[in-house]
Amino acid sequence: MTPENSEESQPLLRPPGGGSPCGRRVFLAAFSAALGPLSFGFALGYSSPAIPSLRRSVPPAPHLDDRTASWFGAIVTLGAAAGGVLGGWLVDRAGRKLSLLFCTVPFVAGFAVITAAQDVWMLLGGRLLTGLACGVASLVAPIYISEISYPAVRGLLGSCVQLMVVIGILLAYLAGRVLEWRWLAVLGCVPPSFMLLLMCCMPETPRFLLTQHKRQEAMAALQFLWGSEQGWEEPSVESEHQVFQLALLRHPGIYKPFLIGISLMAFQQLSGINAVMFYAETIFEEAKFKDSSLASVVMGTIQVLFTAVAALIMDRAGRRLLLALSGMVMVFSTSAFGTYFKLTQDGSNSSHVDLLVPVSAEPVDTNVGLAWLAVGSMCLFIAGFAIGWGPIPWLLMSEIFPLHVKGVATGVCVLTNWLMAFLVTKEFNNLMVSAGLGLPFMQFVAKDSESVASCAG
Repeated sequence: MTPENSEESQPLLRPPGGGSPCGRRVFLAAFSAALGPLSFGFALGYSSPAIPSLRRSVPPAPHLDDRTASWFGAIVTLGAAAGGVLGGWLVDRAGRKLSLLFCTVPFVAGFAVITAAQDVWMLLGGRLLTGLACGVASLVAPIYISEISYPAVRGLLGSCVQLMVVIGILLAYLAGRVLEWRWLAVLGCVPPSFMLLLMCCMPETPRFLLTQHKRQEAMAALQFLWGSEQGWEEPSVESEHQVFQLALLRHPGIYKPFLIGISLMAFQQLSGINAVMFYAETIFEEAKFKDSSLASVVMGTIQVLFTAVAALIMDRAGRRLLLALSGMVMVFSTSAFGTYFKLTQDGSNSSHVDLLVPVSAEPVDTNVGLAWLAVGSMCLFIAGFAIGWGPIPWLLMSEIFPLHVKGVATGVCVLTNWLMAFLVTKEFNNLMVSAGLGLPFMQFVAKDSESVASCAG
């Protein structure tokens, strides 16, 4: 069977009459799987409050300098790249449910190692383990949610994967205001623990069960998730047992989704989003904010709100329009932020602004308003990313690949995503230190955002 065969574009299980299911347990199952992306987001956001805390620590507690801080932020992406490869192998062999259960182990183990860390190597080892879990979760969760959802809610639930990621980041920012790095790591063990408990009660996806010739179990899963199994039929799944071979890349139905998926993941990370989220507090400290952690919380809240908006309008507005709009907003915002650092360098500005105090209450300073340009441009950047380039690449990754290459293809996409994330986050801290306040990095981000916008168009 060729990749272009029309059967692969049809829903695996569908009612002959075309009616929509109304089962509510599908939302519970989707929430259970989405705790993986929530844990993934918490792990990403953890470094933002933890790095300043670890910089202030004194022996015998671990201490981070500029070099180790850059590795602390970036090494999670190396683990995630390995996790993407592992997840691509697991998802087709162990199944979607078992793969999600598996990723809870390195999540909890990684945060436990960080909690007990006595030196920098333990910190890096814990971050590497949480990164491995992030890679598996970022690949498997969208596939699981896509395959359990009926068409009427598939776009909404698929977009909620990114929503849970940004909620996890916001939780890390909020908790980081009151908790030191050890207790913050303890808190990081909670979401994956709940995920382990809930996923034990959820079924495997009907699609995967059918590929294993377990039709009775697939019907039971369908009954649990959608509320009914009466009158449902499925097309042949013989093609799903084909082994992926490089020769398949000659088919347009294979290589075109591959190119689209890899490009989307590469441009998503070249926008600089993970560098901004990993080092949010550091960025605002360099921008001379009195309360940099509060600025980070404001930025995280905006990301959650606009990701929720994107989830609601995704199916109506269309993917291409949202990608184009998102790219243009990011170009404008990063250009504004680069302008801020240029002006403050030229004027030797020390624009201390407390977000909880009106600007009029501060001493008169010719450049005092520039600090608001910094936080405003970063919030605009986050909003622009959240409405398009945040959720859409992950959603499309779970939708565009034929079934018999989905494991390998999504693994390659996730590997691309996290390798690009490593390059950006690892070099960000070095660039900021060597260049003063980091203007060259922001110019780098702006140029990459231009590339994103041109491809989105």
